[in-house]
Amino acid sequence: MDNPILKNSMQLFGQLGRVKSRSMFGGFGIFVDDTMFALAVNDKLHIRANRQTASTFKTLGYKPYVYKKRGFPVVTKYFALPEDCWNDEATILTYATSALEIAKQEKEKQSEAKPTRLKDLPNLRLTTERMLKKAGIDSVVDLEEHGSVEAYKAIQRTHTNSVGLELLWALEGAINGTHWSVIPQTKRDELASRLC
Repeated sequence: MDNPILKNSMQLFGQLGRVKSRSMFGGFGIFVDDTMFALAVNDKLHIRANRQTASTFKTLGYKPYVYKKRGFPVVTKYFALPEDCWNDEATILTYATSALEIAKQEKEKQSEAKPTRLKDLPNLRLTTERMLKKAGIDSVVDLEEHGSVEAYKAIQRTHTNSVGLELLWALEGAINGTHWSVIPQTKRDELASRLC
C-alpha cells in the first residue's frame, strides 16, 4: 500500500472493527464491517458527515470532496480533514466513530425502505425483472429466497440467449442492496464456483 494517508487511516480505524478499503471516487473508500464512512483521496482523509456534522465541518473550514461525473461536479458527504489533523489522532478517531455511526444509521434506513419491485433494486432494470419473472421469480422476496446463484440458473434455463456472469454479480448486489462493482473478487469466485 503506497498511499500513506490510506495506510495510516486503516491502522487507526482498526480499533473500530474489521477495516478494509475499496477503490472509488478516484480514491479509496474506507469501510468497517461493510459500512463506508471515510475516503482517502487527493492525499487527504475525508470523513462522512450528516447535516449536523457537515455544519460543524464547514464552520471549521473543512471542504467537501467534489468529483466530476459526466463533466458535472458532484459534491459528496465526505469532508477533508486538514493535514495537521494527524497531530491529534484522538480527534480523528472521534470524527470517524461518529461518521461510522451516521453511515450505519443511513444504511439501516435504506434497508427499511427496500423496494418491492425487482426493477427498483440496485443493478436491475425492467429487462432483468422480466427475465426473473419468466424464470418464476416474481418478487423481491422470491429473489432473496432463491439467492443469486439459483436465480441466475433459473434465468439460464428460461432464457434463449446466453447470459454473462455480470448478471450473477448484479443479482448478488441487488439482494445485498449494493452496486455489483463493490462485490469482492473472492465472493465473485465463490458464487461462480457454485454454478457448476
